[in-house]
Amino acid sequence: MNESPKILINCDMGESYGPFKVGNDEALMPLIDACNIACGFHAGDPWHMEKTIDLALEHKVLIGAHPGYPDLQGFGRRPMHIPAKELSAIIKYQIAALKGMLESKGGNLHHVKPHGALYNAMANDIALAKTVIEAIHAIDSTLPLMGLAGSCLQQYAESHQVPFIPEAFADRYYEPHGMLRSRTLANAVIVDPEKATQQVIQIAYQQHVSTYEGPLIPLAAQSFCIHGDNPSAVNMLDVLRNVLNDHSLLTQYILNED
Repeated sequence: MNESPKILINCDMGESYGPFKVGNDEALMPLIDACNIACGFHAGDPWHMEKTIDLALEHKVLIGAHPGYPDLQGFGRRPMHIPAKELSAIIKYQIAALKGMLESKGGNLHHVKPHGALYNAMANDIALAKTVIEAIHAIDSTLPLMGLAGSCLQQYAESHQVPFIPEAFADRYYEPHGMLRSRTLANAVIVDPEKATQQVIQIAYQQHVSTYEGPLIPLAAQSFCIHGDNPSAVNMLDVLRNVLNDHSLLTQYILNED
């Protein structure tokens, strides 16, 4: 095997709202390195945002904002066509809300990871990506953007000196063109902890991934996501961290070193 890389595990969290519970943040938080907290538009609400911030600070987990389309009914996973100025305001509002709440607790925002349909669209739509990046930098120009590894977005960010964290997924299948398999199709989500762990190890060591249809594609990433609403998330993280520990891959990987 190649020299051991360091693995940063992130998870989308704070997605409960009102009386509706999504995920299992209390069980997941001790098992991850970074969390992406929903900001109230695709999921979450002020109370759950604050509870998730407190939980992350307690466990010394890096905190990112997780803004999405204004789509509670569709959990932010439906494409939306929003004028650039309006979308910019929507993104600023969400990031500013989480950043302010976090700073009131003595914490600092670490990164921004767009959610769902917005995340996927930004991977190839550079005009859309520029709108979101400009909105992020209007709040804080030092905030890294977390996005799909190997995408057009990554190429744009790196060529324009935009701080960027390339992300891969433990619990999603990939298509041959490098995008995630659509959730509208069967077998888009990996629920088997062993398969998810194998995928992380494959990407981390070999810098490629097996696609849903079989062919390998190149893929290099700094961070790996397990979705908080995946019903196998806790078991998946238990298995993954045990394997990473066996391979001396556990993490303490800091993305913004001073």
